[in-house]
Amino acid sequence: MGGHRGLGAPHGRFRDAALAGGVLLVVAVSSLNSFIGAADEAWARKAAGWALIVLTWGALYFSRRFPVAVGALSLVATGAYYVISVNDGGLMIAHIVALYMVAACGRLRAAVVLGALTVIGTGIGTLSGNDDVNAVALFMLAGWVVAVVALGWVWHSRLAYLREAERRAAGEERLRIARELHDVVGHHLSLINVQAGTSLHRFHRDPAQGEAALAAIKESSRDALRDLRATLGILRQAGEEAPTAPAPPGLDGIGELIGSARSAGLTVHSRVARAADPPTEVGLAAYRIVQESLTNVSRHAPAAEVTVSVEDGPGELRIEVADDGPGQGAGVPGSGVRGMRQRASALGGELTAGPGPDGGFLVRARLPYEAAGR
Repeated sequence: MGGHRGLGAPHGRFRDAALAGGVLLVVAVSSLNSFIGAADEAWARKAAGWALIVLTWGALYFSRRFPVAVGALSLVATGAYYVISVNDGGLMIAHIVALYMVAACGRLRAAVVLGALTVIGTGIGTLSGNDDVNAVALFMLAGWVVAVVALGWVWHSRLAYLREAERRAAGEERLRIARELHDVVGHHLSLINVQAGTSLHRFHRDPAQGEAALAAIKESSRDALRDLRATLGILRQAGEEAPTAPAPPGLDGIGELIGSARSAGLTVHSRVARAADPPTEVGLAAYRIVQESLTNVSRHAPAAEVTVSVEDGPGELRIEVADDGPGQGAGVPGSGVRGMRQRASALGGELTAGPGPDGGFLVRARLPYEAAGR
């Protein structure tokens, strides 16, 4: 629960002790009438009453770990106290706190049962001739019990909501990191794999081309390390040295992607035309979509030519990557296409991937500017 601990049910031994001590102080002050200006009362009864006060106080220390047991014990002890004590004190306060803890710990049904027994027991005492509690006081007690149980349950629900929100945020962050790692590592390793195969195939026939492929492998591995460091930089904890990685890639980096694809043996035709720089989120998503599309072509589709188009539309960026392969290989089920769709969807856009109308495989995406700006 992180920073929300101090607002809910006491957490830790110190907080448990603080709760029990605070209640003891209030109850003890309200029970001093057994010594000051008190009616005649046998010392045995007086001692028994204070023993019940101390017992309930000690039980509150364990109310977070055993809420129902403490609530039941406080109910019995409070009932016994008001039966044997001539000078009634404020032990009911401790029982009300115990009821709150039962509800705040998520045991709503038990809190309702204990609250109902509290009101019923007090009502029976009133009918038995207890003049200290009349019908109005009984009605007010019922209202307090309902309010305390409801307050405890609302707090429990709020903490449960915060925990779920944190869990979802953590899950989304993990998915985002996994998507970034997949795009970065998968793209560069695919190019390295293709370039290594080219080098092995041509090394003896044409040493110059083999040497060029090895140089391309070195370049791709260096870019992979750089991008990997940039991605892992977001995992740094607060207080650590700030990452020195470059800014996230955008549309300006698409030229490097196309150059890497060409060095891997693909013939790439590009058309990148935009009137102005898009929002950072749109530029990063466009870069990753083109990167993943080229990775899929080099990894899965035996294509010779690829056409990459990035253009401005009315309030959006439009991307199209088409190859002349068989129209199946790049569509192999996996996290690549799914990740591209998630990127587009996160910006309020959409992405389609499948066989093109003229053969080959076609990836089309539209990324709205307005959603990214918000």
